[in-house]
Amino acid sequence: MSLMPQTSLPPAADAPAEKSAPPARSLRVRRLSGRDRLVLGLMVGVPTLIQAVLVWIPTLLSVGLSFMKWNGLNLADIRPAGLSNYTYAVQDYPPFWPAVAHNIIWLAFLALVATPIGLLLAVLLDQKIRGTRLYQSIFFAPVMLSMVMVGIVWQLVYARNEGLLNNLLGTAGTPGAVDWFGDSGVNLWAALVATTWRHAGYIMVLYLAGLKGIDPSLREAAAIDGSNAWQTFFRVVLPAMRPINIVIVVITIIEALRAFDIVYLINKGTNGLELLSVLVIQNLVGVGQVIGVGSALAVILLLISLGPIVYYLVRTFRRAD
Repeated sequence: MSLMPQTSLPPAADAPAEKSAPPARSLRVRRLSGRDRLVLGLMVGVPTLIQAVLVWIPTLLSVGLSFMKWNGLNLADIRPAGLSNYTYAVQDYPPFWPAVAHNIIWLAFLALVATPIGLLLAVLLDQKIRGTRLYQSIFFAPVMLSMVMVGIVWQLVYARNEGLLNNLLGTAGTPGAVDWFGDSGVNLWAALVATTWRHAGYIMVLYLAGLKGIDPSLREAAAIDGSNAWQTFFRVVLPAMRPINIVIVVITIIEALRAFDIVYLINKGTNGLELLSVLVIQNLVGVGQVIGVGSALAVILLLISLGPIVYYLVRTFRRAD
């Protein structure tokens, strides 16, 4: 048997050399020029200065004045008062607890009536009906009006003798005409209806944005599982909009606490329309001003308002982490 010639392997030196990794580029940090620093300083400093002058400094001054007695005229008359302003506001100031009750009613009405109406409008307008953008503009139009303008519009509706509502009821100009803004038994509810007209449009826009962000596959999966429209919405869609729901809860609470414009326009917050925000202004401005009591009421309102704000921020940062 003849032996086959054995082929020798090519020497290692003849093997193609492995490609070496390109050297990493050295990261160079660009140094800010003087112009860049000036622009950044202005962009950060100007808003911070405006926020400090218009918000934080007045807030700190109000906190300080809440522990003082002062007539608002002569700085030499400022005297320490301890907690007497808070004690007077809570125990001896007659409109305080009615105002707290009215704020609670305001919050309940916005949460149980205005917000569901906004949600309903959002769901209806999310159905791709014809003219949906026109309807969105119509329902959102009151949001673009200030609360003062909203009050003026609804004064035309609620006026006792020439108002639209009494004309529709056939009682305009008669002794049986309802004084919607003058009767302490109904003026709070009339103001709440006017507020709902504006608040519902705002809630509608927020929920529309949330509905547009829902993954369509969630609805399709629910339909395959046999869920009807109601079950799909309440068990799938609404829980998926949890971040929007939290924002709307916070907004509703803040709106209920800061309600002022429409009430002050109607009757300056008296005769059944007392609110905490109105009591603050009544004690800080005008004849018989009591700066210490007004500041104490402002601090109480601030502390109540900080509750939902802190809750929202904590939830937001936890979710970000």
